[in-house]
Amino acid sequence: MSDWRGVSGPVDLASGSTATMADAVKWDAAGLVPGIVQDATDGRVLMLGWLDAEALAATLATGDIHFHSRSRGRLWRKGATSGNLLRLRSLAVDCDGDALLLGADAAGPTCHRGERSCFDADGIADPSPDVSSAQGFAWLEALWATIAERAAARPAGSYTTRLLEGGVDLAGRKVAEEATEVLLAAKNDEAAQILGVDRTTTQELLAGEAADLLYHALVLLAERDLEPAGVLAVLRERHGR
Repeated sequence: MSDWRGVSGPVDLASGSTATMADAVKWDAAGLVPGIVQDATDGRVLMLGWLDAEALAATLATGDIHFHSRSRGRLWRKGATSGNLLRLRSLAVDCDGDALLLGADAAGPTCHRGERSCFDADGIADPSPDVSSAQGFAWLEALWATIAERAAARPAGSYTTRLLEGGVDLAGRKVAEEATEVLLAAKNDEAAQILGVDRTTTQELLAGEAADLLYHALVLLAERDLEPAGVLAVLRERHGR
């Protein structure tokens, strides 16, 4: 199993993105800008908060979304008390520069009422897919975007860069290796199921190996300059046959 998890980390400050992002924002008279938080998994809008330059810098530096509390007049890390942190996955400024869109992984309910979203009114069901059943495939867009960025920039020290520069032979070999490890993990899980023992560990190992396989398959596509949309188009065409 390869350690590739670093490809999906928070914004890299080494690129000087803090100053660039702050310069792109049109702060209001109070030095604030609204930030709309969206679940990176399925696009559900979770909340709206206000950021000042300090909150933006703290968000980029830590990867945890911070706001400026207008009622308390100070920096506020969302979830610091409840533990329901919002982990930054993407950040964009709108076309006018007067609003931010923050993609996030939510550690728990975002609303102080215990609801997933602050826009889930009392007695009204969340119109988006249940987070417990949604598969979260939308997050793969973030993974692909990171792999595509690595393919374009080829940063030194990146595992993805090393795979890409190894060409089809290296990336393809890793896909074959990971596919074998997925099979072995699945067989181990099957054995645990037959024996009637706890499968927590074997399921976790299977998920980890499948994650490695999916990542390496995407890198191989990037090496061949083939976007996943092409693969999805084939699946759509075959669907229902």
